[in-house]
Amino acid sequence: MRDYDELIAFLGEWGPFQRLVFFLLSASIVPNGFNGMSAVFLAGVPEHRCRLPPGANLSREWLNASIPREVQGGREGPSRCRRYRLESLANFSALGLQPGRDVDLSQLEQEKCLDGWEYSRELYLSTIVTEWNLVCDDDWKTPLTTSLFFVGVLIGSFISGQLSDRFGRKSILFATMAVQTGFSFVQIFSTSWEMFTVLFLIVGMGQISNYVVAFILGTEILGKSVRIIFSTLGVCIFFAIGYMLLPLFAYFIRDWRMLLLALTVPGVLCVPLWWVIPESPRWLISQGRFKEAEIIIRKAAKTNGIVAPAVLFDSTEMQDLKLQQQQQKVFILDLFRTRNIAAITVMSLLLWMLTSVGYFGLSLNTPNLHGNAYVNCFLSAVIEVPAYVIAWLLLRTVPRRYSISGTLFLGGGVILFIQLVPTNLHILSVVLVMLGKFGITSAFSMLYVYTAELYPTLVRNMAVGATSMSSRVGSIIAPYFVYLGAYDRFLPYILMGSLTVLIGILTLFLPESYGNPLPENFEQMLRVKGFRNRHHFSSVRSSKEIDETPKTQITAL
Repeated sequence: MRDYDELIAFLGEWGPFQRLVFFLLSASIVPNGFNGMSAVFLAGVPEHRCRLPPGANLSREWLNASIPREVQGGREGPSRCRRYRLESLANFSALGLQPGRDVDLSQLEQEKCLDGWEYSRELYLSTIVTEWNLVCDDDWKTPLTTSLFFVGVLIGSFISGQLSDRFGRKSILFATMAVQTGFSFVQIFSTSWEMFTVLFLIVGMGQISNYVVAFILGTEILGKSVRIIFSTLGVCIFFAIGYMLLPLFAYFIRDWRMLLLALTVPGVLCVPLWWVIPESPRWLISQGRFKEAEIIIRKAAKTNGIVAPAVLFDSTEMQDLKLQQQQQKVFILDLFRTRNIAAITVMSLLLWMLTSVGYFGLSLNTPNLHGNAYVNCFLSAVIEVPAYVIAWLLLRTVPRRYSISGTLFLGGGVILFIQLVPTNLHILSVVLVMLGKFGITSAFSMLYVYTAELYPTLVRNMAVGATSMSSRVGSIIAPYFVYLGAYDRFLPYILMGSLTVLIGILTLFLPESYGNPLPENFEQMLRVKGFRNRHHFSSVRSSKEIDETPKTQITAL
């Protein structure tokens, strides 16, 4: 049977039909960019201090001295969670005593914020933190909110590929788009933190499912030469554009409910795409629905101004397809069937997870950087564009291990240097964070291609899916790395930088896939450095095999 790419070769690679699919599917990714990072502003923590009751009978001096001073992030300021005992302050005020002169404040008894908190409105008018007082004893709920969003992402990445395999790419694309947009809208009416968090988890499921299915649909419809550009530049850069829009929306809309409402509008605007974006002919053919696939292919030919062949499928090809569908079944344990395969799998799982920790940790930590939180978030999004371009160039010219390891060393190394920057050089610290984000983002975007090249055809999609799910585990724990900054502002950078450098070193022990043919079975898999090399490939992959690399990504999670 002819390969699908041979079947549609008469359409050309970059006609009006392909350009339309490329840009519309890329545009559908934009809402994923700002929904994926929306917790940065929805769950922003403004400066706060204990509220004093309106009836507190205190003099002006004692009102000003009612909050203890403490060091936070290397700077002294009023305590966020403690106040001096009001009963004692009222007695001192009634006696006419002065704080500091007549009374040693360091000896006074303290108490919790029994009357709530006062929040600064300089950055945010309201967030879920100010709405439900997620501070002090309840401050653990803030990172948990973000983590549960990524739990939804984990669940969505697990089910999206299976659903699209069963019900079709287009149907699941728009169904998950509806889930993401619809439940974001319902979140606006949340009456409790628990309700908001459960809905946020469902939004996470829709967000990643929409992203994955759009990725699959594009790689299946587009031709070989365009496919790798779509999977590395098209999808990623439009995600970054959505990420850039987030701080712009948040800057002008500082109430969390109205911000959520604004973030749902682009999803609604995607509804008309249902009548423009086609189903994947490749998927229809795999389901034996040849007539529907033929209609789409002939319509594409008409759009491109090309005359389609009189016969696209013959009976022999249809019969061959049925035989091909009877493939050997594989299981997740096949990724650990030999010592070499198990070593590759374990190292790949760690590589994905720790790279994800660095990427999401730096992204979520932007409000804690010195300077304007909105500008810092925008810079964090902008830096991703050159990172994706560099990754694309590295994939074309440099061996995979050195590309990924080098960018991880760059990212992790500069993050470790942040602790050495003098406190008065705030701009330098921000520059180093952005440079670290650049390196880690570049490495992250290369992992799909590299992982797909390491595994044989039989388990390739399973391997990419399993390692991708490992990255979701990294995103779940990343908010807690940010949370550690409340105790020491350098601690998140020390941990993320150390783990990133460590995984960069570990990457050098993985096999090099660049310039080698894709393995077709377990015996042809390249071996981990240090293992006895029983099978070595010296032949250079043909241009056709290089072009086929993105096909291994079509079920990537």
